Amino acid sequence: MPEETSDFLPGKRSRPGSVSLPERVRSPWWQLSRRLLLATAILVGTVLLVYVDRHGYRDTAHPHRPLTLIDAVYYTTVTLSTTGYGDIAPVAEHARLINAFVITPARIGFLVLLIGTTLEVLATRGRELIRVSRWRKKMGHHVVVVGYGTKGRSAVETLLRKGHDREDIVVVDPSSTALADAHADGLAVVSGDATRREVLNRAGVGKADQIIITTDRDDSNVLATLTVRQLNPDAWIVSAVREHENAPLMKQSGADSVITSSDAVGRLLGLSSVSPTLGAVMEDLLTYGAGLEVAERDLMVGEVGKQPQQLADQVIAVVRDEKVFRYYDPVVTTLSRGDRLIVVRPAKELPWAPRPGTHGEEFAAADES
Repeated sequence: MPEETSDFLPGKRSRPGSVSLPERVRSPWWQLSRRLLLATAILVGTVLLVYVDRHGYRDTAHPHRPLTLIDAVYYTTVTLSTTGYGDIAPVAEHARLINAFVITPARIGFLVLLIGTTLEVLATRGRELIRVSRWRKKMGHHVVVVGYGTKGRSAVETLLRKGHDREDIVVVDPSSTALADAHADGLAVVSGDATRREVLNRAGVGKADQIIITTDRDDSNVLATLTVRQLNPDAWIVSAVREHENAPLMKQSGADSVITSSDAVGRLLGLSSVSPTLGAVMEDLLTYGAGLEVAERDLMVGEVGKQPQQLADQVIAVVRDEKVFRYYDPVVTTLSRGDRLIVVRPAKELPWAPRPGTHGEEFAAADES
């Protein structure tokens, strides 16, 4: 995302690896127009003020003639620009007071507007450095998403719907388009190539709990996974690959979970072709927020000792001792404390389909022994 830092102004590029936080900004044309209007208002207002009080001024070239409108324009421009030739000067006391308490502040405002662009750039840069510093201090136990294309955006959307805060998600991507999309979604962005250690360090990979790697190239995903694993041996890494034959290599690189995008899409296309209804159900399971969803939840006290088929949720797998067993496996015929359930349930609770674990029930934690 080498296009800009905080303001996202056209043509303004950020350094590779720089941190860019989302910020509401206005069009540069809007800001320029506003400054021009303010400068014009000061200029016109001062001209009118001098012209109305023209009898309080004296022109050394024509000492007995009142100031004309052209004289007022001339005096205003040389005064506001601090040129001050001195050929026209206030002689009346009230004119001098007006110059001291009205025209002098107007002159200062006019000069600030003239150098406003430079001042704003400096102020924006300083403000951005402060914001990034505060962000770094709060950063930890967050999620890093490498690549903000279609898969990355879908992953972030799922995380947000599952309760993650936007402040706890950091995007790493070198694309200016991804930068704009991530900022529009209110996400912090680290601009640069995720295969470089310094870029990943800026994203706080060493303190992250989870890293999702989903670029468009399998070789980049493998190298990013290797680098991430070196920086953070304990993080949970989920990586995507386009081709199935690259999945074992991704596992060897340190990924805890590997998703083969081409195979998944191909299977869904095949299912929809062979059995449109089955394809519709699979699409329903993959669509968050409506219909059915696949979820993982803790076992509750009232469910200990039961069979998976006896629970209110449709159990499809049981996680025991970090291993996943299908619901019909003899090992999990009877549910025990510490088990976790992979279930299919309504995406939203319905009166006739309550969702266990959401009404203050006590969970069955593993025995301390």
